[in-house]
Amino acid sequence: MISFFTEGLNRLVGRGDAAITVPPMDGPFRANNIIEDAEVVTELSDGVDIAFDGSKLWLAQGNELSFLLPDGKRQICAMFDGPLTAIAAVPNVGIAVAVNARDISIYNGKVESLGHRTPAGKPFYSITSISPASDGSLYVADASRKNRPDAWTRDLLEHGKTGRVCQVFTDSTLDKQLISGLRYVAGVMVADNGLWISESWAHQIVSVDLAAFKTQPAQITARLPAYAGRMSATSDGGAWVCMFSARRRLVELVLRERRFRRLMMQEVDPRYWIAPMLSSGNSFQEPLQGGNVKSMGISKPWAPPRSYGLVLRLDPHGQPLYSLHSRTDGRHHGIVSAVEAYGALYMLSKGANLLLKVRLSEIEEHFL
Repeated sequence: MISFFTEGLNRLVGRGDAAITVPPMDGPFRANNIIEDAEVVTELSDGVDIAFDGSKLWLAQGNELSFLLPDGKRQICAMFDGPLTAIAAVPNVGIAVAVNARDISIYNGKVESLGHRTPAGKPFYSITSISPASDGSLYVADASRKNRPDAWTRDLLEHGKTGRVCQVFTDSTLDKQLISGLRYVAGVMVADNGLWISESWAHQIVSVDLAAFKTQPAQITARLPAYAGRMSATSDGGAWVCMFSARRRLVELVLRERRFRRLMMQEVDPRYWIAPMLSSGNSFQEPLQGGNVKSMGISKPWAPPRSYGLVLRLDPHGQPLYSLHSRTDGRHHGIVSAVEAYGALYMLSKGANLLLKVRLSEIEEHFL
C-alpha cells in the first residue's frame, strides 16, 4: 500500500522513477570514438549474436550459424527453420542456439534439439541470451512474455515487466524458473560472484547468489545512461556489457504519457516512434529532440542520441571502469554483442550491420 502511494506521489511531482532526467555520459561513460574508429571485419546483414569457444568465433545471422575464417569470410555450418536470437559456446558440448526465440538446439557437428521446454509450466517466448553453467546446464534469458525480441521498443513503451531467467538441464524435468517479473532481460552471464542479469528498462545490472540459493536479485550497477544488453566475460573476471541504445529525456517524457504512447503506437509506423533505435539518420520522418537538428549539415556528437554505440567495461565486482563509444554523429551504433577473441574485442553493430574489432592492447593503452 505504501509503495502504491509513493509511486503516485513520484508521478505527481516528477521524482524517482517518474523523473525524466538522464544520467550524464561522464566518469566511466566519458565519450570517445573507439567503436567508431574500430576496424571493420566483415558485413553482417541480419546479424544477431556472436560467441567465442576458445578457437573459433561463431556468428548467428538470420537462420544461419557460421564461424569466421582467417580471411574475414564466413563458413556456414548449419541452417535452422527459423531466425536465431542468441548463441553461446558451451564447453565440451558445442554451440547452444536459440531458434525462433522459443527453442534451444545444440550444434556440435550436427544439430540436436533440446525439445520444447516449459520451465515453471511456461514455454519460452523471447530468448535473448544464453549462458552456460559449470554443471552443463544453461541459464536462459526470456526477455518478455508479451513481446518478441524484434518488438523490444514496444515492450519498453508498454512498460514491460514480464522478463524471467530460467535454468535448462539435459533432463527437462529439472528445468526451473529462477526469477521472474523483470523489466526486460536482454543479457545473462555466469560470474564468480553469482549470475549477472541485465534488466534493460530498469537501467541496471543485478546479480543472483546461486550458491546461497537466493533468487532475490541484488543491485550491482544502477542508473545507467543507456539500456544494458548482452554481457560477456573478460579475462580477469569482469564483463563487457553491450549498451544497445542510449537513454534520452524525450523518451523518458513519453514513457510518462500513457495516452500519447497508446495513440502513437496505434497510428504511427514503428520506425518513427519516439523510442530508442539501433540506427538513425535514415529518414527525414524520424522524430528529433531539439539538439538533434543538424547545423551546417552536421549532426553534433553530443546531440541527444536516437541511436548510439556503447560498450561498458565492468570490473569483477560489477563496477564500471570505462566505456567504448560511437557517438551520435557516428555510424557504428546498436552494439548487441561483444566478445574477446584472438587478442581483440569483437563487436556486432546491428545498426550498421557490421562486425567490428579493436585490439585489447589499444584499449588498454587508451585507458591505462
